[in-house]
Amino acid sequence: MNSLNDIWQVILKYLSAHGVSDTAIRTWFDDSEPVEMDDCRFVIHTVNSFKRNVINERFEQMIKDSLKELFAADFDIEILAGDEIKDYIITEKEENSLPETAGYTFDRFTVGASNRYAHAAAMAVAEKPGQAYNPLFIYGNSGLGKTHLLLSIGQYIHRKSPSKRIVYIKGDEFTNNMVRSIRNGTAEEFRTKYRNADLFLVDDIQFIAGRPQTQEEFFHTFNNIYEAGHQIVVTSDRPPKEMSLLDDRLRTRFEGGLMADIQPPDVETRMAITRNKASQLGLVLSDAAIVYIAEKITANIRQLEGVIKKLTAYKDILNEVITIESVQRAINDVIRDGVVIPKPEEIIRECAHYYQIDEKDITGQSRSAKPTMARQVAMYLMRSLTNMSLKEIGASCGDRNHTTVLSSIRKVEEGIKASSETAATVRDITSNLNSQQS
Repeated sequence: MNSLNDIWQVILKYLSAHGVSDTAIRTWFDDSEPVEMDDCRFVIHTVNSFKRNVINERFEQMIKDSLKELFAADFDIEILAGDEIKDYIITEKEENSLPETAGYTFDRFTVGASNRYAHAAAMAVAEKPGQAYNPLFIYGNSGLGKTHLLLSIGQYIHRKSPSKRIVYIKGDEFTNNMVRSIRNGTAEEFRTKYRNADLFLVDDIQFIAGRPQTQEEFFHTFNNIYEAGHQIVVTSDRPPKEMSLLDDRLRTRFEGGLMADIQPPDVETRMAITRNKASQLGLVLSDAAIVYIAEKITANIRQLEGVIKKLTAYKDILNEVITIESVQRAINDVIRDGVVIPKPEEIIRECAHYYQIDEKDITGQSRSAKPTMARQVAMYLMRSLTNMSLKEIGASCGDRNHTTVLSSIRKVEEGIKASSETAATVRDITSNLNSQQS
C-alpha cells in the first residue's frame, strides 16, 4: 500500500462490501479525499459541513472498522469541511509546529504516583488552554516523560481545534533561529511567527539560561502570548530556582504559573510502562520478564523502551523465544549503549556558553578570571565525565601540561567543597551536558 489514495480506495471498497450502495458512495464521497494519516488518526476533507455531518453520523464507525481491519489498530476520524483545509495545511506546515508525534498521546502515557500531578495538569491545560494553568512548567530528569506530556498537549489541542496555531521549539533552537533571523534580516518574521502562537510549547528551556539576548527576546515573546490569553507550556530538567543564569524576570513568570515535577517511576509504574510498551509493539512478555526489567531499569523510561525494542528485534529478526536470558542480554546492551560520554569539545562549548565567553578563550592563553575559571571547570569535567588522561585533557584545553591540568582539577574540587556557587556551576553545566546526550 503506497499512498493515502490507496488506503482511501480500500476504505471505499470496504463500505461497498458492507452494504453501502454505489449511489451513496458517489453522493457522499466523490468530492471527499484523504488528507493525512498518522499512527492513530485519519483525516478526511469534504466540501461542506452538511456532508461532514452525514459522514460522521452514517459512515464514521464503518471507516474506523475498515482501518482496524487493515492495520490492526484503532483510529480516530477527523473530517475537515470547506475552507478548514486551508488553516489545517498552514498549521501542519508551520516550520516549528509539532514534530513527529507518533505515540506521544495521553492514552499512551502511563500514569503512576511519580507523574500523576504533572499528567493531571497537562490534561487540564489541554482541555482549557489559556484558562487552566498558564504557564505550565514541567520539570524533571531526562527520560521521564516531560516531552511526551508536552507533545500530548499539542496533539490533543490540534485534534480538537485544527485551526489553532501551534508552535513547538527547543530552547537551543530558539536561540539558533533568533541568531539566523538577525543575520538574514528577518527578525520581524521571527517575532511574528512565535508571538502569534495560540499554543507555545518549549522543550528544554534551560538552554536559554545565560544567553542575555535570547532571554530578552523570549521575555517579550512570553509576554505577548500570555497577554493575548494564549497557552504556554515549558519543560526543563530542573526548576527555575536552580537555573543560576536564568533572568529573574523569566524566573518569576515561570514560577507564577503551575510548577509540576516528574520523579523517577516506582517499580509498579515501571512494570505498567513495560507491559504497555510491549503491548504496543506486539510483544508478549511473561510476568517474570516484566518484573525483572522493572527491577533492573529504575530511573529512565527511555531505557525501558530501549529494552522492549531490543527484545522485539530478537523476536522478529532472530526468531528468538524471549527468555529471562534474552532480557538480561537486552538490558546489558541498552545500558552499555545508553552511556554517552560527552566529547571534550562539547564540554568546552558548554563551559564557554555558561561563562559567556568564546570557546577560544578556554583553549587560548587568556589569564583573566572568566576564561581561567571556565578552563579549570572544563578540565575538571573532562576528568570526571570522560575516560581521558591528564595528557589528553591538557591537549584539548590548549596544550596545557600535566601539572597545570592536575592543579586546575584540584582547585575546582576544593571550590565545590567550599562554595555553593561553584558546586551549582558544575551541577548546571553537567546537567546541560546530560540533557544534550539524552
